[in-house]
Amino acid sequence: MNYPIYLDYNATTPCDPKVVEGMLPFFSKHFGNAASKSHPYGWLAEEAVETSREQVANLIGAKPKEIIFTSGATESLNLAIQGIFELFSNESQHYITCKTEHKAVLDNFHKIQAQGAEVSFLDVNNKGEINLKDLQENIKPHTKMICLMWANNETGIIHPVEQIAKIAEEHQIIFLTDAVQAVGKIPVNTQNIHLMAFSAHKFYGPKGVGALYIRHNHSLPKPLPIIVGGGHEKGFRSGTLNVPGIVGMGKAAEIRQMSMINEGEKLGKLRNLLEDNLLSIPDTTLNGSNENRLTHVTNIAFGGVEGDALLRAVNQKIAVSSGSACSSILPKPSHVLAAMGLSNDLGRASIRFSLGKFTQEEDIMTCIEHVNAVLEKLRN
Repeated sequence: MNYPIYLDYNATTPCDPKVVEGMLPFFSKHFGNAASKSHPYGWLAEEAVETSREQVANLIGAKPKEIIFTSGATESLNLAIQGIFELFSNESQHYITCKTEHKAVLDNFHKIQAQGAEVSFLDVNNKGEINLKDLQENIKPHTKMICLMWANNETGIIHPVEQIAKIAEEHQIIFLTDAVQAVGKIPVNTQNIHLMAFSAHKFYGPKGVGALYIRHNHSLPKPLPIIVGGGHEKGFRSGTLNVPGIVGMGKAAEIRQMSMINEGEKLGKLRNLLEDNLLSIPDTTLNGSNENRLTHVTNIAFGGVEGDALLRAVNQKIAVSSGSACSSILPKPSHVLAAMGLSNDLGRASIRFSLGKFTQEEDIMTCIEHVNAVLEKLRN
């Protein structure tokens, strides 16, 4: 099959070959259940899981015991949000989040809002940035959680997480961050953060495995489990562990810790090459800011064309998306771009280009040439 050039790394990444190599023995030779405590098959699986727990913890500056393995960030976010909501079920509850969060966050808050929680959805400016004063003004005596993503999946904008975490700590409020697009791409840490969700497949690990960081040794409470039935993962998430996936996540974390800085610099140069050339085309604009963002992402609006036709034509040679893969199943404009003030038509005619470790300069030049040709044809 003649695949297009892949520039949709924010949707998912291919498994690093070293990750696949590390996983393979745990499908057949070392197939034990990590919860089997009475024989070597289980012991070996458990040891592999604990090694991975340490590797993942090292990537985000946590302690191994603070890492809970899940099926991915969506489950991690469900556990964090619904688990805290259940914990405070007998109290008045208020939560603060943002209109540009991922649907895995927004849908959870809409769910608990329907069940009686009060939720404040912060606005953003035309660059996708939140206002910290607005955040502080929304804090109430019964605010239980602030939930704001580390980096936006559509625009690459990086929120001021360190300052947000300090605000949460000063008010003794739980701070949950969706760090899916940050972990393994930029340095992150857990200082003043209570809950952090992320997925392996965003940093060259396997799909179907992720983690929730749960801060220990702190007075603020931890979420109640939403999946029960065996007490796995310290009681936070029951179910037989996906040992091959967890091993792959650990190996991917180890590799990213050693390579993400140099790779980020390389991708920044390639992204700028792509962005500068595309923005030189008439009637194109950058969605977001060219500061405080991930180095491998650009989101560009193309005026004068119909969005669906543009995306179909570009994807004949370049695999890209108009936003989150999880939202693309719905025929709606991006809620992120809408919150930033873009019209529906321009939102549909916007494309997110996200680069990765296998992107080469010739891929970028081919992309520039192809997008130019597509625009010329559609505009004429």
